Amino acid sequence: MTQTDDFGFGTQIRKSPYFDATVRWGATGFSVYNHMYIPRDFGDPVQNFWNLVHSAILCDVAVERQVEITGPDAAQFMQLLTCRDLSKMAVGQCKYILITNADGGILNDPILLRLAENHFWISLADSDILLWAQGVAIHAGLDVAIHEPDVSPLQLQGPRSGDIMKALLGDDIADLKYYWFREYDLDGIPLIVSRTGWSSELGYELYLRDSTRGDELWEKIMTAGERFGIQAGHTSTIRRIEGGMLSYHADANIQTNPYELGLDRLVNLDIKADFIGKEALRKIKDAGVSRKQVGVVINGAPLKRPNTTFWVATKDGVEIGNVTSAVYSPRLVKNIALALVSIEASDIGTQFDVMTGLGPRRATIVERPFHDPKKQIAAS
Repeated sequence: MTQTDDFGFGTQIRKSPYFDATVRWGATGFSVYNHMYIPRDFGDPVQNFWNLVHSAILCDVAVERQVEITGPDAAQFMQLLTCRDLSKMAVGQCKYILITNADGGILNDPILLRLAENHFWISLADSDILLWAQGVAIHAGLDVAIHEPDVSPLQLQGPRSGDIMKALLGDDIADLKYYWFREYDLDGIPLIVSRTGWSSELGYELYLRDSTRGDELWEKIMTAGERFGIQAGHTSTIRRIEGGMLSYHADANIQTNPYELGLDRLVNLDIKADFIGKEALRKIKDAGVSRKQVGVVINGAPLKRPNTTFWVATKDGVEIGNVTSAVYSPRLVKNIALALVSIEASDIGTQFDVMTGLGPRRATIVERPFHDPKKQIAAS
């Protein structure tokens, strides 16, 4: 059995409450996300994908750190941070939101949870929004408290995840609606469970509210899921690209804006709140964008691994943008990718050349998402 001492981890980067459990269950490689180690390798990534789409996988995503906002003005402050209209967001509901800077650039694309009228968690992608929010609060003139709570999420994803959750928490979990959450007590382990996840499959996120119970929670889930074929795993690059899901720092960053990424639905310029980036986003919308995110199929032999650099895209010898995420899909039997290209070269059917790690390839713009475009699987 592999020991954690074999890895040589430093103290500057935090370990999650599930770290030792993931090593016991086969994690052999880690990367860093929000200043915490995240397991990225449980063996063959293609097998991990099939485990996800055929049964269920349990993923340590404690790196999705929470920014907790409370206080009398918490709701007003939260609307200041995001361009999405929160006026109809109910207690117990989750929303996918964008946090933008004064130039309209995307700082994060988190999930927001509303625990009470003036109590929110921002469940983060990879960037320091805790510091951003605390900085904004200094001059906001609003009565809020902002800190990182003791909360560590797990993702249970896949078609058997509902059966596993019923075995774990009871049959009533079955009527939990997509993008809603509930509080649970699992043998004294305090949880919030949401119908969300980063897989485009049926799935749940379990937010542990006591980091000392991480190992215990992991083992309880694996035991409950054994008869349903559960496997320890990692978030699947294959499945998230099939679903057209963004990875912050790859497909979105501070240099991109919502309109380039086709996320207009998350921008509400007509609300009264003067959220950060409102005027910049209005100008961007009025002027129109100069580039656009598209789905791409790349010709040739299967890509051996996902790209880790931005591959240059050219048309007729002129650079038109970059492929930001690419992978081979064994289900679709093709290389699929997300790319950010000039608006003039963004029409469906447009062909261009990509300089991949295996040399030049021909690519064609297609509709995205590549699989289950209406998200019927995740919302079922």
